Amino acid sequence: MAVILVTGSAGQLGSEIRAASVNYQGYEFVFTDIDALDITSEEAVKAAVDEINPDWIINCVAYNFVDKAETDKDTAFKVNSLAPGLLAEAARGSEAKLIHVSTDYVFDGMASVPYNENSPTNPQTVYGRSKLEGELNALRHHGTMVIRTAWLYSSYGKNFVKTIIKNGREKEELRVVFDQTGTPTYAADLAEAVLHIVSMVIRNQKTFIAGLYHYSNEGVCSWYDFATEIVSSAGLDCRVVPILSGEFSSAAKRPAFSVLDKTKIKENYGIVIPHWRASMEKCVSLLV
Repeated sequence: MAVILVTGSAGQLGSEIRAASVNYQGYEFVFTDIDALDITSEEAVKAAVDEINPDWIINCVAYNFVDKAETDKDTAFKVNSLAPGLLAEAARGSEAKLIHVSTDYVFDGMASVPYNENSPTNPQTVYGRSKLEGELNALRHHGTMVIRTAWLYSSYGKNFVKTIIKNGREKEELRVVFDQTGTPTYAADLAEAVLHIVSMVIRNQKTFIAGLYHYSNEGVCSWYDFATEIVSSAGLDCRVVPILSGEFSSAAKRPAFSVLDKTKIKENYGIVIPHWRASMEKCVSLLV
């Protein structure tokens, strides 16, 4: 029986993988979070991997406080850069495969066509730099797949969808930027894609091909468009007003363009990706 270790299981993606795992019988899932397994500790990681002896490690742990990272650089790099390297080293020692999740913030957001896996990286924030370094550390293991995603949300944890619903219930007007473009990603869809890949490889229906991949839902929108659709789907009586990014103060620069090209992951693993609006409606239905 294949053993699958999932780190960061209390977060958005980890929670969705836990929820979806019931549909994948015949595998042994081991769920941990940073409170139970400190993946920034080489000793703790090695001991856990030696004990669990996983065939797969899915790393969902991330320091994703984008603004706070600007002044908390050490923690950001410890979690986002050091830890993936430690997991990769442990995976290599046990001959396990590693799936590590990264972000669109490794790019500068200045493109006008979707980023593919070969697009030049140029992170503009501490968070983005820490995640890029984490990718490089993770990929030192020949059995690593790095999946970049963007605009992640879920019915679990804190995220844009839940914030819009909460504020939309309490306020008559929401001001949301319209000059940042990307694709929302429902963590449940990403979780299903990850487990689909793992299952296909275990059952020898697909060959594991290490390297970089991109995953988000299909379609493109601005944060304003996304908020407008959330408010509508939730049936809220709230006005959404478009504003420029310059009117929204933040410590870290947000990418103006975050659209990812998913061709590689779709072609290599036969993954069908839902449109962001359909997935958003599914998520909202769980929250209202």
